[in-house]
Amino acid sequence: QVQLVESGGGLVQAGGSLRLSCTASGRSFMSYAMSWFRQAPGKEREFVAGISWVGDGTFYADSVKGRFTISRDNAKNSILLQMNSLKPEDTAVYYCAASGLATVDISAPGDFSSWGQGTQVTVSS
Repeated sequence: QVQLVESGGGLVQAGGSLRLSCTASGRSFMSYAMSWFRQAPGKEREFVAGISWVGDGTFYADSVKGRFTISRDNAKNSILLQMNSLKPEDTAVYYCAASGLATVDISAPGDFSSWGQGTQVTVSS
């Protein structure tokens, strides 16, 4: 398993941007598929964006497509989530997660064994 630490959350006005970072420690980071999930108060955790272990496949929830971009830098053991045109409904705690499964549903929380502690994103209207 890997240990994950997120950073970059904060308070921003609607229409603004934030960039979240997730840094991993442990072995074989590049063999893990990585995803971002979020959870708003009173709601279930939901998929936001995911990236394959090679980095050539990226996937997005419909609600963020065209506004968010996920990327990874295996040399730095990190992934990024660039969030533009933020909306109040993007307010949530954002978590990065890692999966070492050979076959993974990149949008399914149950397929991920390693999770960060979360970082709060608040978008004001």
